Amino acid sequence: MTLWAGRKGPDGKGSAGVDERPDAGRTGQAGGQEYRSGSTGQAGGQEYRSGSTGQAGGQEYRFGSPELVGRSLRDVGYLANERISSVVYLGDRLGKPVLVEGPAGTGKTELAKSVALMSGMRLIRLQCYEGLDEAKALYEWNYKKQLLRIQAERTGSQGEMAEWTELEADIFSEEFLLARPLLAAIRAPDPVVLLIDEVDRLDVETEALLLEVLSDYQVSIPELGTVTSAQTPLVFLTSNNSRELSEALKRRCLYLYIDYPSVEREQEIVLSRVPGISGTLTSQIAGVVRSLRQLELKKKPSVSETIDWAQTLYLLGAEQVSNELVVDTLHVLLKHQSDIEKAAAEFTAAR
Repeated sequence: MTLWAGRKGPDGKGSAGVDERPDAGRTGQAGGQEYRSGSTGQAGGQEYRSGSTGQAGGQEYRFGSPELVGRSLRDVGYLANERISSVVYLGDRLGKPVLVEGPAGTGKTELAKSVALMSGMRLIRLQCYEGLDEAKALYEWNYKKQLLRIQAERTGSQGEMAEWTELEADIFSEEFLLARPLLAAIRAPDPVVLLIDEVDRLDVETEALLLEVLSDYQVSIPELGTVTSAQTPLVFLTSNNSRELSEALKRRCLYLYIDYPSVEREQEIVLSRVPGISGTLTSQIAGVVRSLRQLELKKKPSVSETIDWAQTLYLLGAEQVSNELVVDTLHVLLKHQSDIEKAAAEFTAAR
């Protein structure tokens, strides 16, 4: 699990914390992160970028139109079709998470990164895996610091020792709370993009933890109460369809399926990502990749692998794609030996 942030701190490195900006509704502070309990989800007059117009529940819209979303994504290097642009736009207008499904390597994660980049919002990423629990996804208490606090209290003089109820209230306070990605996104005072990556790898029990966050944008902490979002995060969940997600989770989201691109769009993607490559070579690359995806393979080549292969051929100085060159470089496109052997047999027979 990783927590990413698109903003740099004083040390020049990416910071996983929230900006320490003044906020009239703040009721506490921990590690530079501001916390508001019981807020109504208003944005408090915060500015949003990328052509924001209108308001919803006191919060300004981030995007003016689907067309503007598409142009802005293109400006940061993500070539979105009309459907992708519309779903991103509606996710903002409706305040709903976007569930993005599709084969691995088709640009699902890159979409969330690009939306954060084009809008200037900070990206908070929760990388899902089997066994991920509440302590790594939502929050946990700093037990070491709590023990030190208890020990320090016990070693003090009798007159200075506090009652247990006072001590308990002290050690279960903001000072001892460690915010994980979901809580960090909820408590952020400024707009953020929350990426919950590969949600299909979560256990069913852990998936249930997301329901409160995605439906009400709030987190319940027994010792502190309910933490309600000061703004509505723009949430993206990605899934490679390794298992079926619950209907309760799907019901809370807008749905977007990103499949392998058409030959024409893949050519456009390669041309945008590999500067200097010729249109002829790009056309041949897209055609070969399309033919590989029609084979019965364990893992079909993704868009990212197409880009890697295009860069490989460009660095090798290839002017056109021959069957021999394809066979010699299949290891860039395919990552299973059985797939490489099958594809090599196809291209060898076609010589």
